[in-house]
Amino acid sequence: MSFQNPVFIPGPTNMPEALRKAVDMPTLDHRSPLFGQILHPALAGVKKVLKSESAEIFVFPSTGTGGWETSITNTLNAGDKILAARNGMFSHRWIDMCQRHGLDVQVVETPWGEGLPADRYEEILTADKNHEIKAVLATHNETATGVKSDIAAVRRALDAAGHPALLFVDGVSSIASMDFRMDEWDVDIAVTGSQKGFMLPPGLAIVGFSPKAMKASGTATLPRTFFDIKDMANGYAANAYPYTPSVGLLNGLNMACGMLLDEGLENVFARHHRIAEGVRAAVRAWGLELCAASPEVYSNSVSAIRTPEGFDANRFVSLAAEKYGVAFGTGLGEVAGKVFRIGHLGSLTDVMALSGIATAEMVMADLGLDIPLGSGVAAAQDYYRGHEVSASKVAA
Repeated sequence: MSFQNPVFIPGPTNMPEALRKAVDMPTLDHRSPLFGQILHPALAGVKKVLKSESAEIFVFPSTGTGGWETSITNTLNAGDKILAARNGMFSHRWIDMCQRHGLDVQVVETPWGEGLPADRYEEILTADKNHEIKAVLATHNETATGVKSDIAAVRRALDAAGHPALLFVDGVSSIASMDFRMDEWDVDIAVTGSQKGFMLPPGLAIVGFSPKAMKASGTATLPRTFFDIKDMANGYAANAYPYTPSVGLLNGLNMACGMLLDEGLENVFARHHRIAEGVRAAVRAWGLELCAASPEVYSNSVSAIRTPEGFDANRFVSLAAEKYGVAFGTGLGEVAGKVFRIGHLGSLTDVMALSGIATAEMVMADLGLDIPLGSGVAAAQDYYRGHEVSASKVAA
């Protein structure tokens, strides 16, 4: 694998050089006031990226999976009932975690390629007259299938049912890449990580708690130590952590938030949409289909592309790495071997995207698929030429 080529996996993403340097910093005393000058601006920046005025932000040395665990262990009790749809590998893994923690999960099985069934949520919540369901899980962007779900619709389902359940949202591959409105959608816990939209290496679980979720933490009895938000809050009050923090990553997070906010969040979202549309134009030109069932659920951070029946998509990913030194994403779970994934989030430009599209064409041609060289590239070029974006507003 070449370190010179960009990666096209849906995370970790390509890193701007400025962020790589921000993470690579001298050792400092993480119990000194200097650390507080890194910590508190980083927390404030995340709050703005989440579009929240009231959230409490917690950042753990972990990944998005640790963020999932933070959400459930700090708000719930053993035996609590949870509502969740399984529509991809990452919703499946969050459900599995809840079950391992002794929670009673009512699972709504949903075809992989479709978004969350908000109408079905509303039916179930309306029927729950005793309000036994304590939390609703929602994966905003299912990374395995390239499917975006409507979180505002899930909130409307809760409100229409008059249900007090907490709303937990996995925004790992959407936050900082796609529009996310924590306050407007009345999200109680938002979970993300450092290695996707924030353009950093893996290593940080980033979690936002609403006032309602903070209140729930006062009565939660699921065991927790490392992920205890009360310990973390006490540490923050003293410009510290309850244990050793990832200082370099927090310094990078502070700078990443600054870059995103300087570009303008709406410009960030528009850039991701524009690059994704170019990739989707290429897929159409190849005569292939996305795993995502309809344009309403197309993700702007990752595209899962179905390969022809009988073709092992893992061969595509392997050959791209071996012959061209370029990384694409494999299929996971139910779509393993049936799709390859092009990640188009984080630090990416249309020029970089075109290199990935061109490489994908060479790999498919090498494997005997009837893909005319240049067809997808030309389709993407046509889209990019007709949808300009100011270079000065692109994170670099």
